[in-house]
Amino acid sequence: MLSSEILGYSLSILKGAVLTVEVALLSLVISTVIGISGALAKKSNNRLLRYVLFLYTTIIRGIPELVLMLLIFFGGQIALNNLIFALGYDTYIDVNPFFTGVLTIGFIYGAYMIETFRGAIQAIEHEQIETAYAFGMNKWQVTRKIIFPQMALHALPSYTNNWLVLLKSTALVSVIGLNDMVRIANLASGSIKEPFIFYLFVCLIFLGFTAISLWGLKRICLHYNIDTEKVLKS
Repeated sequence: MLSSEILGYSLSILKGAVLTVEVALLSLVISTVIGISGALAKKSNNRLLRYVLFLYTTIIRGIPELVLMLLIFFGGQIALNNLIFALGYDTYIDVNPFFTGVLTIGFIYGAYMIETFRGAIQAIEHEQIETAYAFGMNKWQVTRKIIFPQMALHALPSYTNNWLVLLKSTALVSVIGLNDMVRIANLASGSIKEPFIFYLFVCLIFLGFTAISLWGLKRICLHYNIDTEKVLKS
């Protein structure tokens, strides 16, 4: 009887693992878009924009991720419904934990991605950009043909580390009610009093995701003739 319950919960955890991957990948897309846009904006001549981005990266990197998750989910829900009531509507809206989790994690790691891509842009030799302009390229052509390709290669080590940390941070969505594998493991351990089995299973799944990510990194490094060991030690 106990074995069948463990098996049933284990299958549920595997389903939750799929949800974990979905949250991680969508959050990665959002954080990457924020990172690239913010890094390019930090190189602009707009002082107000640079100051806003400075505040964003400083504040986000200075607040614990769990606190931000709870603040955005519960605080955002209260603020949204207070606004709806203030406008005269007698409706209560439940914020979707999946989209809240994705947006929050993407928003948090967007701050780290900005610094990752900004550092990668600074690593590009400025003479190459000046030469491109001298040959008649416009700003978009320089960005697309000179900056983006080299930025991607320079950013690869930090980008990979950010992805691995982001992947582990998806466990935070369990506190806002999303049935990812961590929450299911918590419910299972409380139901049949076998926490070690279920949490160990979750650990092994996260380690599997990490191994797959590092394998993908090595394939990318081989394709672009990058020193894999140097990247992994960065």
